[in-house]
Amino acid sequence: MIDTIADYARYLRLDRGLSKNTIVSYQQDLLEFSSFLEGKSIKSYPEDHFVVTQFFANQDKQGKSKTSQMRMFSSLRKFYQWMELVDKIHANPMNELDAPKKGTHLPVVLSMDEVNSLIESPDISTPLGVRDRTIFEVMYATGLRVSELVNLNMDDLHLDLGLIKTLGKGDKERLLPISDTAVKWLKKYFLETRDHLIEKYGQQKEVFLNFRGKKLTRQSIWRMIKKYIAQVGIKKDVTPHTLRHSFATNLLENGADLRVVQELLGHSDISTTQIYTHVNKTRMKQVYNESFPRA
Repeated sequence: MIDTIADYARYLRLDRGLSKNTIVSYQQDLLEFSSFLEGKSIKSYPEDHFVVTQFFANQDKQGKSKTSQMRMFSSLRKFYQWMELVDKIHANPMNELDAPKKGTHLPVVLSMDEVNSLIESPDISTPLGVRDRTIFEVMYATGLRVSELVNLNMDDLHLDLGLIKTLGKGDKERLLPISDTAVKWLKKYFLETRDHLIEKYGQQKEVFLNFRGKKLTRQSIWRMIKKYIAQVGIKKDVTPHTLRHSFATNLLENGADLRVVQELLGHSDISTTQIYTHVNKTRMKQVYNESFPRA
């Protein structure tokens, strides 16, 4: 089964031209499915839709969100379509199944006090504390995805113009404004942390480096955020994406046009951006109930 996944990844890269991160995401989903099959001593991808139904029942049992299950369903549907195309299967079980229904889950958003608390939590008397503070400042100021952040190169920075360049999903390039505060922290990070790392370990093209002078990973950003969230005592389920959600919500709360927010986030479909208008309405109702005496 591993060989089949490798063949599929090659097809996605060469024939479909998908990005490395997208292909890795597909591979992780398929490896999870393969692991489930191995646990049931099934040695090839099933053509019986009951087995796939059992897999999704198991996903439900594990507490996987509807969004995760929808992504998994999409991954399996495309994988089985490819297997059908290259004659690896005779029947496609995904044709017998309906996609999981999307839940009404709204993204977790931090209040301004919580944003400030998180951003100010690193110990800036240390070089890596300066780096972590700068990462938070840049993430909140630009709404970058974590994959865009770790792949940000020095050549992408145009700080004299207050702009940065990033390559988003589907290799779509966009120019983003960056706040004076974030620019100030970037310059401090270069002077107090990055310059010393590259002097010790050699030149690197990426902006943000680990203590060995190498490129940071998405997983390291995840761990870093979890550490600081626990440190400041925020009880919400915060992920690297939460600062992006908070960036978008705060822009809309302060009167930004939905189309502008769409461009800043790099959403191809404005319906994806509209989720933040629902967040605003939910918070508006909460404030009303807390503030209006006869609510």
